Amino acid sequence: MPKKAPPGPRDERGVLSARILAAAREQFAQHGWAGTTIRAIARAADVDPALVYHYFGSKEALLDAATDPPPRWLESVAATWATPSHELGAALLRLMLGAWRDDEIGAVLRAVLLTAAHDETTREKLRRVVESSLMGVAQLGADESDRRTRSGLISSQIMGLAMMRFVWRIEPVASMSDDEIVAAVAPNLQRYIDGTLS
Repeated sequence: MPKKAPPGPRDERGVLSARILAAAREQFAQHGWAGTTIRAIARAADVDPALVYHYFGSKEALLDAATDPPPRWLESVAATWATPSHELGAALLRLMLGAWRDDEIGAVLRAVLLTAAHDETTREKLRRVVESSLMGVAQLGADESDRRTRSGLISSQIMGLAMMRFVWRIEPVASMSDDEIVAAVAPNLQRYIDGTLS
């Protein structure tokens, strides 16, 4: 006699939690912390609200999980900063363009940027990620102050371009090819990398 299937969802835990996280990112990005409910996230993920609490415990913990940058992206950022300086501007741009097209990384980046606009906790997380993982691994400039200035300007350009291209989709930037973007923007990043700033 075949064994009876255990009660509860048949999907693997990882599949369900990924579905909940994807729904949470979209809800937090669209409606902010205050406008997002566990019930709405569960409805978007097609699961019972109790399952969201079972996997994540609270709305706060779910927001934290939904806006955590994937480790593989942070590793690729650190690796890209090790590119020879004369190629670094183009390499950083191509890293950003590829990250936003990645289903997992792009969804997290979009959720973080949009949620940070109206949620202080996510804004603080974004600040920490930018300062430690995006700027903190840069080896630029004559001293620490110069390094922070240069890496900060680079990050501001890349994040602004990402908003224009992938979030707000403002033309003609949204429709330019990657090669066109790199050709137009990389020289400016290169000035921040090894040029004179004053």
